[in-house]
Amino acid sequence: MSNGGDLRAWGTTLLRVVIGVVFFMHGGQKLFMGFHNVAGFFGSLGIPFPTTSAIVVTAAELLGGGALVLGVCTRYVAAILAIDIGVALVTYHLKNGFFAPGVEFPMVLLAANLSLVLSGGGALALFRS
Repeated sequence: MSNGGDLRAWGTTLLRVVIGVVFFMHGGQKLFMGFHNVAGFFGSLGIPFPTTSAIVVTAAELLGGGALVLGVCTRYVAAILAIDIGVALVTYHLKNGFFAPGVEFPMVLLAANLSLVLSGGGALALFRS
């Protein structure tokens, strides 16, 4: 029978993989939308260098999401994704109230990433950080 530490590691793994899939899918969605369309949206929000920002955010979410699923450098990747979702929260979601498209979901993603920054990748991580 597993002790509490083993179960916590598996709980962290579950969180890491699910959050990784969410970010991977959002990055893929941006990739298929096209950088031009994402940049247009970012520009409408007043985000500086919207084309560069679109490329960076798409890469961070797609590659970062994949890295979380695999457990590669979890703490570093989760910190980058926490910044990503924190910016999204402030620039877009905050003005929309609590419920979607407001802060409800991005707040959960931010908390989950910060939890991974503090706890690491859990069990089955390829490269621990």
